[in-house]
Amino acid sequence: MDSAIEWKEAENFPYADRNPYIGPQAVAEGVFGRIAADWEYWTLSDLQFHDTKEDMIIVTGRYNAKNNAAGKIIKAQATHIWRVKNDKAINFQQYADTYHVNKAMVN
Repeated sequence: MDSAIEWKEAENFPYADRNPYIGPQAVAEGVFGRIAADWEYWTLSDLQFHDTKEDMIIVTGRYNAKNNAAGKIIKAQATHIWRVKNDKAINFQQYADTYHVNKAMVN
């Protein structure tokens, strides 16, 4: 990641409340740290990489996770759009099945 990466979670995603996250530390604490605290596991599957123009990569796939509090499992669709400059990610935009994820977080 670039030191000034701009990272945006999908609107209505549980971790979008601090959008945009600027820099790797903000992403690590605000996104990955919270995922680690809220979910027993969180993995990606069915990934397909779609090259577009020279600085953009689109990745489609699914989030596979189990929520700690509710015990519910998800297999939610997601799309990530990455922009790259000088071999570093400078921008990230997530699109995801927010309904499925949010529903899994409620008992």
